[in-house]
Amino acid sequence: MNALAVPREVCSEFERASRLEWLETNGKGGFAMGTVAGANTRRYHGLLVASLRPPVERHVLLSRLEETVEPGIELATNAYPGAIHPSGYRNLIEFRLDPFPTWVFDIGGGARIEKSLFLVQGEDTAVVLYRATRPCRIAVAPFVAFRDYHSLVHSNPSLDGSVRADRTGGALTVRLRPYAGLPELRLHVSPAARFVADGTWYFAHQYEAERDRGLDFVEDLWRTGTFTIEIAPGQAAFVVASLSDRPVDAAAVARLEAEERARRLPAGADPFAARLSQAASQYVVRRQDGSPTVIAGYPWFTDWGRDTMIALPGLLLSRGRFDEARDVIRSFLAHRDRGLLPNRFPDRGEAPEYNTVDATLWLFQAAFAYVAATADDAFVREILPAFEEILRFHLEGTRHGIRVDPVDRLLAAGEPGAQLTWMDAKVGDHVVTPRHGKPVEINALWYNALRIAALWARDTGNDAGAASYAREADAVERAFARAFWNPERGCLYDVVGGPLGDDAAIRPNQLFALSLPFPLLDSIQRRAIVRVVEKELVTPYGLRTLAPGEREYVAHFRGGPWERDSAYHQGTVWPWLIGPYIRAYLSAFGSTTENVDHCRRLLEPLERHLVSDACLGQISEVFDAEEPFRPGGCPAQAWSVAELLRLVTVDLADPSARAIRIRRSDGPLLEETR
Repeated sequence: MNALAVPREVCSEFERASRLEWLETNGKGGFAMGTVAGANTRRYHGLLVASLRPPVERHVLLSRLEETVEPGIELATNAYPGAIHPSGYRNLIEFRLDPFPTWVFDIGGGARIEKSLFLVQGEDTAVVLYRATRPCRIAVAPFVAFRDYHSLVHSNPSLDGSVRADRTGGALTVRLRPYAGLPELRLHVSPAARFVADGTWYFAHQYEAERDRGLDFVEDLWRTGTFTIEIAPGQAAFVVASLSDRPVDAAAVARLEAEERARRLPAGADPFAARLSQAASQYVVRRQDGSPTVIAGYPWFTDWGRDTMIALPGLLLSRGRFDEARDVIRSFLAHRDRGLLPNRFPDRGEAPEYNTVDATLWLFQAAFAYVAATADDAFVREILPAFEEILRFHLEGTRHGIRVDPVDRLLAAGEPGAQLTWMDAKVGDHVVTPRHGKPVEINALWYNALRIAALWARDTGNDAGAASYAREADAVERAFARAFWNPERGCLYDVVGGPLGDDAAIRPNQLFALSLPFPLLDSIQRRAIVRVVEKELVTPYGLRTLAPGEREYVAHFRGGPWERDSAYHQGTVWPWLIGPYIRAYLSAFGSTTENVDHCRRLLEPLERHLVSDACLGQISEVFDAEEPFRPGGCPAQAWSVAELLRLVTVDLADPSARAIRIRRSDGPLLEETR
């Protein structure tokens, strides 16, 4: 797999280069992120964004480095009101992910300087390396923010600008703690460097992406001082920013670089799958207690229950990370309450939030996929009591009006002010897509949960429990087609039994009735659903969340929080939905070579997006619903990556890999081709 490279003609155009982002992560919730141009365009951009209580409580500590090569050749780029200064992007001749972010600058006379950056796994440590083709002297000024990553900072008298400098071991070390209550940052620099403590405020840094999002976008940063570093050809000069007390010298930095390069060696012959696998690795992190979890998206999401369970098969199982997958399931099960998994863990340590009807049902899917991949019967025996407890709460009723209707046995949910499905946008007290009643995908998931429980109960010798769950599933199966089939539109209602009656809007949620391991409906209905979705919702970058022509359809995801949240699930395209769509397509029309090839071609625009747009090497959260399908939301989204990786390694892989073995609770082993 070749390095992902951005050529000079793009690098030297600020408008384009400042919209291409890169991402580095450290496996504990911290990250570094910025643009090809070098300018920070988001409040979340920085060279060291540390997670102080992994994977949450993130703080932007080191915002940027401003470098100048004598006699005045700029490497850094920054935006101020009406000016780009410095403008190092003009000297940038190449950017590449090789395997981590690397910038190559022309410093005159045919000479070049290369800057690269990586994070140390399991630590809040950023390593920046400089290599030159001729001897040169470079001035490096660190700019710090030391604030919560959702916030912005402005000049204030509370900042302590004092520093402590010493030469211990093989580096010049400068220590600073601008604010009490936040950790000390250590800056380790090549041993021959000099440091001048000329700290001062720099005002009005502008973050253009925040302006586009309708948010505050101006910040002041503190320049801590200036390092002067001599760079010799063939040797790497370094700046290491860290919260760790590890000793740092040239040998240690070289070892860290070698370890990081070895960790990222691509696996497999398919470049698309290899890049997706590397992208997937950035979402799997460790909590403070050492248990694994999944970051929903960078830069602003933490670990969400729904996102984790949907992404788990692609992020972990597709890469053979079975132990981590099992431990993620265990960890979330430990946080269940009244039969529900947390929707999210708040960023500042408050109690988990349980406003979700589907996260727990997606847990059944994640666990079923894990067991299918590993044949871990012992794990089934371990978790089945918890799963049966979950089912009891759903059958009897739990928070947010989640309960089984005693008449038709379908699962209902909803209460005023609550957003419970994955279409969960809320602005203030306004729930944009409440979907109260009996949502279609919730009942497909509920049906599958019952079938899975029946299968596992039977496998563990509980025949009475298996029969009970099977009867309940049979009742749901009978009621589902009667309740959800809309003969006028030839597809499924999105919600039935809601406060305003049945919702006939065409949305992608109906695909889950046929994309899950235990599909519903007859073959004619399945094909009709796929054709309607294909016509109304499929785009080059995923599926629209609402069909054009529907009353609440919004074509573009842009503007301030109200405008964006009002469009979030009202037409906006989500790439992750391409996974359920393709599985539904193959379920309806069969996994013939022709159909598999057709589905594989559907992924080509997203494959190009991975290497040429938004956050390089990642897949965006959403796209506009109409041309030119501009990417938006989180530039790096876990389930976007996960669903694509699952498709290329499982669903669209060799036919023998697509067959899964399912024992129906009421019958023998079946071979079902997904």
